[in-house]
Formats: sequence, structure tokens, C-alpha cells
Amino acid sequence: MSSALPAAVWRASQLGHAGVSALSSGFPALDAELPGAGWPIGALTELIGREPGIGELRLLVPLLRRLTRERRFVVLLAPPHLPYAPALASHGIDTDWLLVVQAPQAADRLWAVEQTLKSAAFGALLAWLPHERTRPEHLRRMQWAARCAAGPAFVFRPLAAQFEASAAPLRLLLLPRPDQRLSVQILKRRGPVKADPLTIDLPQPVSSIRLRASPLAAPAAAPEPMRTIHAPRGEAHAGAPTRAWSH
Repeated sequence: MSSALPAAVWRASQLGHAGVSALSSGFPALDAELPGAGWPIGALTELIGREPGIGELRLLVPLLRRLTRERRFVVLLAPPHLPYAPALASHGIDTDWLLVVQAPQAADRLWAVEQTLKSAAFGALLAWLPHERTRPEHLRRMQWAARCAAGPAFVFRPLAAQFEASAAPLRLLLLPRPDQRLSVQILKRRGPVKADPLTIDLPQPVSSIRLRASPLAAPAAAPEPMRTIHAPRGEAHAGAPTRAWSH
């Protein structure tokens, strides 16, 4: 009887590809396990990790490389450390199309996420949410706003969030592994349960970073600094984070 159902009807034993727009993650093994065969557009993706800097940004390198080369803005909202532009450029990411939004206050950060999702001018949103102030109703509002988004939307949350309710249709648990690898456990998706995590080989730089130039060599041009703005509702941030985030 199930074969007589329309294609748009999702069967719980199968991945829900019907009606899902997505962009490839750049990892074939991961795409094979995601509805739409990639990062969903018009839906929230929750990335849960033990701590910042375990490789979560490098997991998104293929996507960021593609979007910035297509001259689509990627918004980094309230990253825990200042992204290191030369390291991102070494992965082939055009930093001219990265926009960092400083939102130190939790309420401003949640507000800025919703406002960004309502805009059609971005290629992807990467937002780091405050754990102590993010409630299930906030995630429901973000998921509702993401339905009209023109690109993938990612929210990064701490390890404890894996046990909390979330309206995000896709939830992944990320854990570091030796030798530049990352464990990806699918906690929630539109499809059958997958108990075994995937192990992803994280991307390596496509070009080297010159740390020290030869005295006879001309100095290499540094990547343009990323644009930084402040969320308008709160007070202006007094200064940028002092730690560079390079992954």
C-alpha cells in the first residue's frame, strides 16, 4: 500500500528527500545520510560540539568556499573567537564575502539571528547561540524564520544541548577525532535513526600560509580583513576578541 502514496509523502523508513532543497556538504558519505543530500535550505541545522575549535568550521569549508566564490555573503554571528582570515583564505574561502556580526548580549544575538534569517541577501548563516538564554521557543521562532531563507542556516550549541528539545529538523553531534578527523553523529533528521556516527576527514588548506618571508622576497599580500558590524539593539562592543580562531 505504501507504494501507492504520493512522492511528497514522507515514509519514516526512508530519508525525506521530497521537497527538500539542499547544498552539498562536500562530503559524499555525509550527503548520503542527509535529507536532500546536503545542507538544507529553508531549515535550521543544529551543530552541537564539546567546545569551539574542534573542527566544526572546517566541516563547513566546502560550503563556505562555494558560496563566497559565488559572491554570496556568509554571516558569522557572534563567533566565540575572531576568525583568522589567512587560515580561511588558505582553504580557498574569499574573505571579502564573510561578514562578522558582534552581538555580545544574549538578547541581541537571538534578535540578530531572526533578522538575518528574514533577509534574502545572505548565502549562509553561522550563529553561535548563548546556551543559558536559548529556550525551545527561541528555536521554534528561528526555524519558522528559516523557512523563507535563501541559504543554509547553522546554529552552534554546547554539548548539553543534545538532551534538550529543539525544533531544528537536522541536529548533529560533533566530536573530535585524531589525525584531523571529526565524528558526526546524526541526532535528528527526517529519516530513520542512524546509530553509528560518521568519521569525516577534515579539509586541508588548498594553499600554504606564508608565516615568514625571505629577506629577498617581496612581501605577500595579506587577505583583506573581514567586515565586522555590531548588532544594533545592544551597546556597541568595546573591542574585538583577542584570540584568533583558525581551526
